[in-house]
Amino acid sequence: MMRTRPLKVALLGCGTVGSEVARIMTTQRDDLAQRIGAPVELAGVAVRRPGRPRPGIAPELLTTDAEELAARPDIDVVIEVIGGIEPSRTLILKAFEAGASVVTANKALLAADGATLHAAAAKAGADLYYEAAVAGAIPLIRPMRESLAGDKVNRVLGIMNGTTNFILDRMDSTGAGFQEALDEATALGYAEADPTADIEGFDAAAKAAILAGIAFHTRVTADEVYREGITEVSAADIAGAKKMGCVVKLLAICERSADGESVTARVHPAMIPRSHPLGGVREAYNAVFVEADAAGRLMFYGPGAGGAPTASAVLGDLVAVCRNLVNGGRGPGESAYTELPVSPMGSVTTRYYVSLDVEDRAGVLAQVATVFAEHGVSVDTVNQRGHDGEASLVVVTHRATDAALSATVEALRRLTSVRGVASLMRVE
Repeated sequence: MMRTRPLKVALLGCGTVGSEVARIMTTQRDDLAQRIGAPVELAGVAVRRPGRPRPGIAPELLTTDAEELAARPDIDVVIEVIGGIEPSRTLILKAFEAGASVVTANKALLAADGATLHAAAAKAGADLYYEAAVAGAIPLIRPMRESLAGDKVNRVLGIMNGTTNFILDRMDSTGAGFQEALDEATALGYAEADPTADIEGFDAAAKAAILAGIAFHTRVTADEVYREGITEVSAADIAGAKKMGCVVKLLAICERSADGESVTARVHPAMIPRSHPLGGVREAYNAVFVEADAAGRLMFYGPGAGGAPTASAVLGDLVAVCRNLVNGGRGPGESAYTELPVSPMGSVTTRYYVSLDVEDRAGVLAQVATVFAEHGVSVDTVNQRGHDGEASLVVVTHRATDAALSATVEALRRLTSVRGVASLMRVE
């Protein structure tokens, strides 16, 4: 039997995502009511510029007083799609104080201060859902929080930013330089006017922090995620990857240590075999691998950004939260019982691709090999090509710590026979 009193929803933000949320709530009103078991009513929309035309949204719903709307006692659910740390954090906390549940797409806030939000939700007896914060329309948060709740997740590996994946894909497939590929991404709407958050890895690092926290039942903030962007990826890196049968991707990697006593979280460009499923992820798509003890390897793939895909995830959360309200239940809260420390990047072990410009003469290879050996870095393969006094030396290592490899490279730079490091990249 359907409940007759509508559940009232406040929408904070009406940009690309917010306008799609409002549109779907309006056009699919009857279907949403049937799925939830109660009507859902858009009770107010907080905007910065109320004079802008917003087709499909009644003007009387618009307000510039987001705090008043978030704290209204008749609101059942607050949807926050403003983004950023403030005023979003204040607005969400006011919503919880008023007893409302919250759906948010705010990865930056969750990665910076998710603990405060979860604590406020628990105190209010309310829900905090955020599927849209990590991978757009790709169902990922809920499967990890619920479907894998009885399993032990050991590793999360993925492409979590569509803008950077588009740029690297263009550099690989067309031979475009970084700036040329970025310009194309901007023209197509994949990159923001200021692309810093994407190309410097901040966006992916926030997502990695959220996923690591869920996967390992511990608190991880964005500041604890090692981060490198793609601005330094060169044509030499792309060419070197091709010779190895690899492709360069910006990867987010979250791992539990072998002894289970710590975790690591990192975002950086890496070479990955073209035969790997992530190696075939093209354009602006996202894909995430989750490796668990019992479930094995699971892959989640799809569009990771954009108004409609992100709105789809927001509406999925809205339905879940409203069902909980109708049935008198709550969704899962924060699970951070393990309290595992986050290890620094220097202790992380991985393989490396090192391309050196060296003098083409006898003894150079021996000098380079000695430096690797002195720093405890084992070499897997070496390839040397020379012509007219110039040579390139490509070394692929076995797994080594980041600290050991960094010390090795610094020592190599001091060799008079080494004229420069043409390419240096991790290999996954």
